[in-house]
Amino acid sequence: MSEANIANRLVEMAKIHPYKKAVICPAGRDRDGRIAYTHLTFEQLNEQSNRLAAGLMGRGVTKGIRTILMVKPSLDFFTIIFALFKAGAIPVVVDPGMGVTRMAACLKESEPEAFIGIPLAHVLRKIRPSFFGNVRIFVTAGRRWFWGGATIRKLIKRGRSPFEMAETRTDDTAAILFTTGSTGPAKGVIYTHGNFDAQLRQIQTHLNLTGDEIDLSTFPLFALFWPALGITSVIPDMDPTRPAFVDPVKIVEAIRNQGVTTMFASPALLNRVGAYGRKKGIKVPSLKRVICAGAPVFPENIEQFSSILEEDAEIQTPYGATEAVPVLSITGNEILSETRQLSAKGYGMCVGHPINNLPVRIIRISDQPISEWSDDLEMEDGRIGEIVVSGALVTGGYFKRPADDAISKILDKDRFWHRMGDVGWKDEKGRFWFCGRKAHRVVIGPDEAPMFTIPCEAIFNGHPDVYRSALVGIGTKGYKTPVICIELKRGVTPLKWGRKKIRKELIALAAENPLTRKINTILFHKSFPVDIRHNSKIFREQLAIWAEKGLN
Repeated sequence: MSEANIANRLVEMAKIHPYKKAVICPAGRDRDGRIAYTHLTFEQLNEQSNRLAAGLMGRGVTKGIRTILMVKPSLDFFTIIFALFKAGAIPVVVDPGMGVTRMAACLKESEPEAFIGIPLAHVLRKIRPSFFGNVRIFVTAGRRWFWGGATIRKLIKRGRSPFEMAETRTDDTAAILFTTGSTGPAKGVIYTHGNFDAQLRQIQTHLNLTGDEIDLSTFPLFALFWPALGITSVIPDMDPTRPAFVDPVKIVEAIRNQGVTTMFASPALLNRVGAYGRKKGIKVPSLKRVICAGAPVFPENIEQFSSILEEDAEIQTPYGATEAVPVLSITGNEILSETRQLSAKGYGMCVGHPINNLPVRIIRISDQPISEWSDDLEMEDGRIGEIVVSGALVTGGYFKRPADDAISKILDKDRFWHRMGDVGWKDEKGRFWFCGRKAHRVVIGPDEAPMFTIPCEAIFNGHPDVYRSALVGIGTKGYKTPVICIELKRGVTPLKWGRKKIRKELIALAAENPLTRKINTILFHKSFPVDIRHNSKIFREQLAIWAEKGLN
């Protein structure tokens, strides 16, 4: 057995908790609307992933084979991912919410040799064959139609268990996970077995997780952590690519039906479920821990969702990225009792302390590669710079993107620092404050301080009619002109005279604060373009183009 293989954790859990439910999945409803569930125990999940690993290896999916995985959250999803780990193959995971064209481009870039997908994914393969040119092994999760290849069901039946998993080292590639590409092209992040193991240790110790937890993960990739930790994972009845449109009734139903103790959610989902719960006066007493991440989490969102929790429940808002997660964390109580007032004044968004003393630093802002670390890169406390992190959970690079590796990594003797691409600062208590993406800062002149999105936007978000705002810079060359785009709250008058009044009030707000005095242009946008995965990250690049056109 390869101890470095992350799937070894599942093997151990199957020995410790053989009959405990590992994964629970909705299986349909009866005539009265009551939901039925299906599940796999840890022993069953281990057994089926063993058989599937053997079956996949028999088809040529062996160690090092990059394998596209396009399967919805399901029992099959967990079985397949652990089978691929056991076989030493490399699952390639791309968020389908990024759109067909961008997703297909990512798949092509990963140079896969195998493809495992649901029937609809195989239809895409037939429609866009050029993006799957290197693929020679095809497997269908579900019913196979008019294409060839094996099916998951048949491979499991033909496989064997016990199964001796592939020998893998700590630094061997375990998976390639693509970023959403919110500030540039989506990139394939290389995860090693060591990265995954370090992440699991970080999460388990920080959250003080025990085997008694029952988790509801509304983000499929995060759900993969739980079986490896002996925690039951409940798959919600929802479309994971559209969390902002989730049916809150179904989320509350799952929590109550399964006695969920822990939930991972994006800010958009937290907002939708919290609004519903507060309106209906709902309580979910089993839920003791909520992890909200993926985009900035606003205090109002935390306060709203807290209303459906018991007093001893806790909301955690960890900070990180696909390349390094989790890095920092802060509790909802600290945000509501202390930092929200400072955020409203333009301090940025407090994202807390480093988890388990993970090395995190603030360095001077630069758009150029930094080949080697030196102590003079660091900024003094209180000054805004770029956030960098080092440690075993930090991924080492991107798949065949040396230029991106050069801009994102800084060598430091026997380790390296990852540049998060975010700007922020550290206060006297050792807490870090997030001020936005480095690429989104607006530089307005040679002797002027850059303007950062989160601090500036907080000033405008304080207006009672504003749902959210976005700072963008316009101008094709050199320095930019700052512009604030405004999305009004639902129900606020869209009439021209109404907007004129609001614009006047916003200009007055800007003039009162030194952070925003240089902003003289307000534009109203019907609905900001946001990322699909979390429905919270604003695509400011698109807004900048829209603003440029609107002013010309």
